[in-house]
Amino acid sequence: MSLEELRVITIVYVSALAPLIIYFYKKDSIPLWVPSIYLGSFLICSLSWELWFTYGWIDGDPVNVRRSEVLNTWIPMHLNWLLNSLADAGTISMGGLWLMWKYSKQNIQVFEQWNWGAFSILLIWCITQNLFVELFLYHDQLSEGKSLSWAPLAPTGQFFNPLLFEFNGRSVMFQTQLPWLIMAPILYKLTILLARRTVS
Repeated sequence: MSLEELRVITIVYVSALAPLIIYFYKKDSIPLWVPSIYLGSFLICSLSWELWFTYGWIDGDPVNVRRSEVLNTWIPMHLNWLLNSLADAGTISMGGLWLMWKYSKQNIQVFEQWNWGAFSILLIWCITQNLFVELFLYHDQLSEGKSLSWAPLAPTGQFFNPLLFEFNGRSVMFQTQLPWLIMAPILYKLTILLARRTVS
C-alpha cells in the first residue's frame, strides 16, 4: 500500500464516519431538522450520482475498473457508494450548512429564508471540496479517459464532458463538477423547507 492509497482510505472513512460520531456526542445541541437534512442529502447523493458512478450503470466504467487493487480491497465496490454518500451527507452537506451558520454569525434565520450571502458560502464550499476530491483524492479514478456513468445530477454524461482545466497534470472534467453545482441549491431549499416546518 502506498502512502497516497493510505491517505485516500483514511480520508474516505473519516469523512464518512466522523459526522455521525460528532452528531451522537452533540445531538442535544443540534436542531431537530438536521437529521432529516442529513438523511435527505444521503438519499439524494446516493440515488442521483454515487450509485451510478460506482457501478457505471450507463456508459461508464465501474469504480473497481478505475482504481487500484489496494483501494478495491480496502474500499470494496459495494461499500464505495455508501461511504461516499455518507461523506456527501455529513462532511459536505452538514459541513456546508455549518459554514453558512458561522458566516451569518450563528443567525438561525439563514435556514428559514433564502440568503444569497449564505448560499454563496455553501456553493463555494461545495465546489471547492469537489475540486479537491477530483484533483487530490480521486484523481486517478476521475481523470481524463476514465468513463463515468450518466447520472441524474450529472445529466450530460459522456455526451458532453469537456476538460475544464488541468493542474499539475491532473484534469478537472465538466461531468464531475455538475452534481454539486446542482445539489447546492437543492440542499439549501430543502433545508429552508424543513427548518420552517420544524419552527412553525
